[in-house]
Amino acid sequence: MRFSKTATAVIAMIAMIAPTAACGTGNASSDGKTEITVWAWDNNLKANAKQFMKDNPDIKVTFANAGSSKDEYVALSNAIEAGSGAPDIAQIEYYAIPEYAIKGALKDLTDNGAGKFKDFYTPGTWSSVNYAGGIYGLPMDSGPMAFFYDKEVFDKAGIDEPPATWDEFYEDAKKIRAVGSYITNDPGDAGFFNAMVWQAGGHPYSTSKDGKTVTVNLTGDPGVRKFTKLWQKMIDEDLIETKTKGTSDDWYRAVGSGEFAGVITAAWAPGMFLNQASEGAGKWRIAQMPAWSAGGHEVSESGGSSLAILSSSKKADAAYKFMAYALHNKDAVMSRVDQGGFPADLESMKNDKFLNQTTMVNTKGETVEYFGGQKFNAVFAEAAKNVVTGFEFLPYDVYARSIFTDTVGAAYMGQGTLMDGVKAWQAKLVEQGRSQGFTVKEG
Repeated sequence: MRFSKTATAVIAMIAMIAPTAACGTGNASSDGKTEITVWAWDNNLKANAKQFMKDNPDIKVTFANAGSSKDEYVALSNAIEAGSGAPDIAQIEYYAIPEYAIKGALKDLTDNGAGKFKDFYTPGTWSSVNYAGGIYGLPMDSGPMAFFYDKEVFDKAGIDEPPATWDEFYEDAKKIRAVGSYITNDPGDAGFFNAMVWQAGGHPYSTSKDGKTVTVNLTGDPGVRKFTKLWQKMIDEDLIETKTKGTSDDWYRAVGSGEFAGVITAAWAPGMFLNQASEGAGKWRIAQMPAWSAGGHEVSESGGSSLAILSSSKKADAAYKFMAYALHNKDAVMSRVDQGGFPADLESMKNDKFLNQTTMVNTKGETVEYFGGQKFNAVFAEAAKNVVTGFEFLPYDVYARSIFTDTVGAAYMGQGTLMDGVKAWQAKLVEQGRSQGFTVKEG
């Protein structure tokens, strides 16, 4: 395995703390406390840990930021393969859970009684931590999708309301293009592609309960075909901007200036708009995702993560106790929400302060009504109720996303069609699955 410079640095850093914090080195730290190690990129968990340790003086929680998402997964996979150095708890995005669960790297939390929390979490997040009959993590945050739009540009284009359906979205895109803007930007992103297919009712991936057989049906899946047909038409007619990389400096400038009049993204994004596209303050609003049929309310998720216990941990009871506090204590959850996180539990979404929030505080300490006084969390809470459950990720989805740009992504640059790219992507995913020992079926 080849590592990036970032991943190599992360692994070296983790190696430095391993003698005292690694899960395989015993149950107690030098002061006699049970020490658990957490790998997480959400630094707000540290505040939760401070309060937890006050209430549980016999447990010490040590953090290591192993980088976000892909960087952490490289380091985590390396530690698992080496048989040492893995943490007790890791922050893992929902799409990556199957990849680690199927390898036996994550503890099934069923025996800890985690099943009782089914009605505590939103349906989408709970579904995402349940895999092949086991519970392999507890939801930490979520990303119900919504449509962010620049009201000034929509007004300029003569559009009174955000699109309620994808047919309306297409018609609005033409009006917005006529005034010099794009209704949205998409340079080709695997996470976004999956979220859009999910919302369209797609089920292109499935894994048997015994974890041995994987089905990849991108080319024949109705949801994939529905989404790619619409998106191909919009690309062909220059109704979507496809050149600017998402969340780059140029992307934020385009959002702030009105060049991009809409962004299809998730509930964790408001802080990004606030701090990186400040010029858009007061102009932007948030609406529910356009539906595929009139009166529809289907929503998918993009992003969101869990906390999971590594099966190699010798301190699983203490680890679970910390997870239960960080993810179920009302004050602990809301402390992360106050810093820009979006909750995964139903109780937080009923909180009056949360639902009535109209302002955010930027990095300068200024209070800003970025969304024009709109109660934006109420929009996301409604979306979270309508997340379609049952969507499955591949048990090697981290790999799948890494090759998306070289396959489907080429179509965004005019090199073939989206379905050409999907066909090439599927071929590589089938090959990868078989090389890992799965029986792979093509739909």
